[in-house]
Order: sequence, then C-alpha cells, then structure tokens
Amino acid sequence: MGKLAYKIYVPLCVLGGEVLYILCIIGGYLPLRTARGTDLHHAFFETLPGFIWGDTASIALGAVYVFTFSVIFGMYIVWMHNVSIRNN
Repeated sequence: MGKLAYKIYVPLCVLGGEVLYILCIIGGYLPLRTARGTDLHHAFFETLPGFIWGDTASIALGAVYVFTFSVIFGMYIVWMHNVSIRNN
C-alpha cells in the first residue's frame, strides 16, 4: 500500500463527517427512539460549546466543529499512515 495524499484523503474525511453530522441532526428529529433516548441524543449534541438544540445558528456552528475536527483527524491519519510505511 502506498502513501496517502492529503489533497484526496482530507476532503473525503470532511465530506464523510459532514454527511454523518447531517444524518445525526435529522435523526434527532425522527421519532425512532424513546423519549429518554431522544433526550440523550440531544444532550450529546449540547456538549458542543455553544450548541443549542433546534437553533439554526447552532447547527451551522456544529458543522464548523465537524469540519475542523475532520480536517485535523484526516491530516493526522494521513501523517500516521505515511510515516509508518517502511521503505524496502
């Protein structure tokens, strides 16, 4: 397996993170769980600084958080992978 490219892998991490974030936000409005489960789902999101469930600005702020963390994690994964490759 060869080296990973930052320009390819990091945007894919961001795309995956944002899609998952949107699905989780949508899932918070669907009646798929008990009231206690829904409260826990909302409380999980409210651990993000400045996040208030149902507020449009908070949802956008959460997307910024996900973008930032996805870039950091994507860069870290690429770095760790590329550093760990042995040259024979």
